[in-house]
Amino acid sequence: MEKQMAEKICLITGVGPGTGTQLVHRFAKDGYTVAMLARSKERLDELEESLKNVKGYVCDVGNIEQLQTSIEEIKSELGSPEIVIHNAVGGTFGDFLEIKPEDLELNFQINTMTLLHLGQLLGPDMIERKYGAILCTGNTSAYRGKAGFAGFAPTKAAQRILAESMARRLGPEGIHVAYIAIDAVIDVPWAREMFSEAQDEFFCQPADIADECFRIANQPKSAWSFNVEIRPYCENW
Repeated sequence: MEKQMAEKICLITGVGPGTGTQLVHRFAKDGYTVAMLARSKERLDELEESLKNVKGYVCDVGNIEQLQTSIEEIKSELGSPEIVIHNAVGGTFGDFLEIKPEDLELNFQINTMTLLHLGQLLGPDMIERKYGAILCTGNTSAYRGKAGFAGFAPTKAAQRILAESMARRLGPEGIHVAYIAIDAVIDVPWAREMFSEAQDEFFCQPADIADECFRIANQPKSAWSFNVEIRPYCENW
């Protein structure tokens, strides 16, 4: 891919087989140059082969050195992103008596600290330009601590509150920050296997999530959203 310092650059973390991949497709479809961060080089290579104007960077976003290096490469090769979507997630489940403390720390690093690092590494460029968007894909664990989510929910709640703090700081600068809680089982292969008897309508489609993220990232300044919830029509909430 040729070097291009252009407009419409989008950075997406956590480019997995579901939401992450569909986010790449959605933003590339609208003409964005998409920088993709994931640990799987194979998946990044497949997307580079099938789509125009996408570039993969192998990166464990929980590793600050790797993240800093990847951001430097993106800024050098593509330019500074105007849209950043933190879709990577760290999750370990169990109640507070069962979880390992180091797992909670790792999830906090991926879910919360990576958001902070992304904001600190890319926020100043957005402030200078007076526009941009930072989105987080989250879930309802950001709002409630169920017994079996002690290793996960605290990190997503912290992520949401950090995003809100960023929104209050960056909003007056013209930068939109939003938190998108996905209250659903996302339609990916492992979920289909786990919920093998569920009907299609039970699952939330990654492409539909991507469409909503695209809409939020491009909202007019007179009508910005922060807390956004997504769920299938039949979800019991």
